[in-house]
Amino acid sequence: MPSPAIRTDGLTRDFASIRAVDGLTLEVAEGTVFGFLGPNGSGKTTTIRLLLGLLAPTSGDIEVLGHDIRTGAPAIRAASGALMEHSGLYERLSAWENLEFFARVWRIPKGEREARIKELLESIGLWDRRGELVGTWSRGMKQKLAVLRTLLHRPRLVFLDEPTAGLDPIAAAALREDLLRLVAEEGLTVFLTTHNLAEAERLCSQVGVVRRGRLIAHGHPDEIRVAAAGNRLEIAGRGFTPSLLDGLRSRQDVAGAVVVNGRLCVELATGGTTPPVVAFVVGAGADIEEVRRAADSLEDAFLNIVGEAERDAG
Repeated sequence: MPSPAIRTDGLTRDFASIRAVDGLTLEVAEGTVFGFLGPNGSGKTTTIRLLLGLLAPTSGDIEVLGHDIRTGAPAIRAASGALMEHSGLYERLSAWENLEFFARVWRIPKGEREARIKELLESIGLWDRRGELVGTWSRGMKQKLAVLRTLLHRPRLVFLDEPTAGLDPIAAAALREDLLRLVAEEGLTVFLTTHNLAEAERLCSQVGVVRRGRLIAHGHPDEIRVAAAGNRLEIAGRGFTPSLLDGLRSRQDVAGAVVVNGRLCVELATGGTTPPVVAFVVGAGADIEEVRRAADSLEDAFLNIVGEAERDAG
């Protein structure tokens, strides 16, 4: 079984009296897009800087691409790309000149870098605009070019810190589509921070939710949504009469029942399970077509998880 691209164990970083990252333990599988979600000030950017070896941990361990951060930070950075809060682009240079400059920084040989620049610009439809000054471009186009900048040296791992922040919905959607294509074509592992929960649901196969530097949820977006939804059932069918609802509400294993848009929605009490409730509904004369666990959107789940963590801490 291959080693994870990123592994942390008890990772902690303090700034004077502030604990920015608090006992973070997680693994990011190679070849996946991992979404790191959290409110402002939750430690997301600090975590990226720790993973790149730009900050030293106060305690805990970090392994990235098989390298221990304390001894292998240069090797980690050489095999990684990063787009942080600033694009790093030079607006008085053309798109080609920008990529040429950064390819030279990576010491990519002339023939190879010209082929690589052409390949990347063609991949997102910017080849015909390679001679235009970047300063004349829209923010969405600049951000696409900034993503390409991180890929010039064929990294194994790319860190993207809020890549669609400040983009209009159309530009953000276009960038997401380009990211999905580039990830597939380049075989990348991506560590993505975002406030856009729909974006995380679209791009990420695994997500972690962090609050005040602590990881409070981790898993596939579907797992996060279902877990946050609690014990809720949605039952499609017919015959959900007022007397059936009254009967459900009187059961000890049911915390609530209501019909919404023709579906019977049942909130199970602690310890309640699906089969007895379904049996009761059928016994009461209803015709059932489908039973499924209710799942919030990832955005709803995120708000529920963070809200619960705030209440527990308060």
